[in-house]
Amino acid sequence: MSKFTSLALAAAFAATLALPAAAEIDRPECIAPAQPGGGFDLTCRVAQQGLEGLFDRPLEVSFMPGGIGAVAFNMFNTTRTDDPNAIVAFSTGSLLNLVTGKYGAWTVDDARWLATAGTDYGAVIVRADSPYQTLGDLMAALKDDPASVTVGAGGSVGSQDWMKAALLLKAVEGDPRKMRYVAFDGGGEALAGLIGGAIQAYTGDIGEMSAHMDGSLRILGVMSDERLDPPFDEVPTLKEQGYDATWPIMRGFYMGKDVPDEDFQAWVAVFEKAHASDQFHKAQAEKGLLPLNLSGKEFDAAVREQTRQLHDLAVETGLIAN
Repeated sequence: MSKFTSLALAAAFAATLALPAAAEIDRPECIAPAQPGGGFDLTCRVAQQGLEGLFDRPLEVSFMPGGIGAVAFNMFNTTRTDDPNAIVAFSTGSLLNLVTGKYGAWTVDDARWLATAGTDYGAVIVRADSPYQTLGDLMAALKDDPASVTVGAGGSVGSQDWMKAALLLKAVEGDPRKMRYVAFDGGGEALAGLIGGAIQAYTGDIGEMSAHMDGSLRILGVMSDERLDPPFDEVPTLKEQGYDATWPIMRGFYMGKDVPDEDFQAWVAVFEKAHASDQFHKAQAEKGLLPLNLSGKEFDAAVREQTRQLHDLAVETGLIAN
């Protein structure tokens, strides 16, 4: 063996030692902090499918409902702060809840922000047999009498889903405080409420609808700047229907703030590899998400920037004092 070959092999071996190994993650788990069927469930399913084959055992999905993520955030700041195996799903709405104090005294500094699952968008959804055949029908009813339509979503007043409903009222110069709003613990419960007739309209996420394309529900509009790719390419945006209301949603994962650097970087390495794979891109598309592939320091910076923007929005809408 030549000296050059020996040196090359030695360098390669040293490089592999320097990289975190996925094998260090021996019981991978994704926590969806709500009931099954909503956006957090969807986020974990992207990880489950997109990371398949990158661990010695399959990534398991667990559910921890309560406070639209508050129970999970509290647990990962008390009893599971250094758990190296668990990642927790979150969204833009989780950051809004942090900003507005719905997670108690915890802040954006009380988690390690790991990686993205993708980008989602708000959507306005009704039952297929709803009297509101178009977004215009619904908006006319809201403008005439905000209390005439029972709107529901996965979160209380001031939550992300409430903000989407409030934007609808503002688009027709209505008062969000006058609407009939029903709060559910997550998108799965809200969708069940819509299907069961407890509410008439749901301001949820377009990605959630990837599992409900059987014709029982109708999407009146998506809160994106432009139309999305299939299977949602035929859904008109609110903008093109004359209503200036957009709501992009970043979906991703965090870990406990005391997770050792070695374990955290092992997860970062896994997501970097997954983000570059067709398998992960397929998982995003099948779950109705658009590609947004950030991890580690870059993702942490994006989370903090969005948190600053949400703080300003919360002040502007009167949810918190400046």
